[in-house]
Amino acid sequence: HAWLAVAYAHSGKLDLALPLLEKTLEKRTAMLGPKHPDTLFSKNNLAMAYLAAGEFDRATPLFETMLEIGKTTLGPNHPVILKSMRGLSLAQTATGKLDLALPLYEQDLEKAELKFGSDHPKTLSRMHILALAYHAAGKLGLAIPLFEQTLAKRKTTLGSNHPDTLKSMD
Repeated sequence: HAWLAVAYAHSGKLDLALPLLEKTLEKRTAMLGPKHPDTLFSKNNLAMAYLAAGEFDRATPLFETMLEIGKTTLGPNHPVILKSMRGLSLAQTATGKLDLALPLYEQDLEKAELKFGSDHPKTLSRMHILALAYHAAGKLGLAIPLFEQTLAKRKTTLGSNHPDTLKSMD
């Protein structure tokens, strides 16, 4: 069920994906327990689908429990944990809880810098997202320098005409 549900979700068929994801999580929790990696992956998939569907109040608790359990089960730097952290920050941003989202965006940038280096496109994307979050929170003193730094790095790394560089210029 899970792969079909994920395929539905990726193709925008959330009405078909959500019931399958919910059933998969329910069955995996019953069979494997709440801390099993497969259960955690199902929890993350369902939370991401809720996020895509704009059901932030349903996504948030799944992301929170995923992070609480998953950090000890999978490790704090596991790709699924990092994806859940980003998902939770997006859900919190969408519901106006920027005070809770900002530390997650900051952690995500720190982890990207450690994993990829400070000039990698994935790191620069996270810098841009953090600058956007600072801007949304009204923290222009933090947003503007980060936007400037991201733009300079993207020009050097990606070139002046790259779409991501143009996003930074915008």
